[in-house]
Amino acid sequence: MTAARHDPVTDDSVSARQTSVDRPVSTARVFFALLRRDLVVSRRELPFFLVRTTVQPLLFLVVFGYLLPKMGFTRGNYQSALLPGILGVSLSMSSFQAVTFPMVMDFGRTNEIEDRLLAPVPVEYVALEKIVNGVFQGTIAGLVILPIARLLMGPIDGLTFAHVGTILLVTLLGTAVFSAIGLLLGVLVEAQQIGFMFSLVIAPMLFFGCAYYPWVGLHVVPWMQYLVLINPLVYVSEGMRGALTPSIPHMPLIWSIAAQLLLLAVILTAALNRFKRRAIA
Repeated sequence: MTAARHDPVTDDSVSARQTSVDRPVSTARVFFALLRRDLVVSRRELPFFLVRTTVQPLLFLVVFGYLLPKMGFTRGNYQSALLPGILGVSLSMSSFQAVTFPMVMDFGRTNEIEDRLLAPVPVEYVALEKIVNGVFQGTIAGLVILPIARLLMGPIDGLTFAHVGTILLVTLLGTAVFSAIGLLLGVLVEAQQIGFMFSLVIAPMLFFGCAYYPWVGLHVVPWMQYLVLINPLVYVSEGMRGALTPSIPHMPLIWSIAAQLLLLAVILTAALNRFKRRAIA
């Protein structure tokens, strides 16, 4: 009987392919692959993203930051208080929309979320990737709004970029908090309820988020000053004031940062638990 002949080159190739198949893919590699896909989609839709996230803040800037001061209807350092608030609205709402809208669609009629759930990572990582993407988009929106606001409003008393680390911290915390809120509402709200969500949740959040007026100014209505503390946007707006215009009266920066950390822990935990329950349902 003739012994079977083995080609060492072929055997090595087969062995290498078998090893590559058997080697598990790292969780980090899958996570960044999911994130890279979302970033590529965001880059392709960049003009629509910028329009969606900057139109409302720009309208407020034109009216309250440019027209009203020109007409003499605002006094003192109102522009100094307005700019950080507008910036907070821009980065917060951009992060929120970047997570909520895709999540509602993914869990919608087509149930496209199933494609992502097939990835070889824990279910929570799929949700965390959405939050990281929201943080990225919110940061980009803030970087776009800031120079435009400075151009429209002209010189702003007290504006400083000396505290870059604090500005970055408040930005990352604010975008993370609102990305987590977007995730939570994205798994709770059905597609046909989005309009209701904006009327019931987003509109009050914007008007009572101390974006267009400082929180300390509400001391003239004490009950309102304490009531608005349930609004996460208050801490983003006031944190931006503390970082960008520290000479303007504002909520103590440590309060703002501590509140955002607490909100992030609570909302993120609730959002991940809800996402997991709905994903495996």
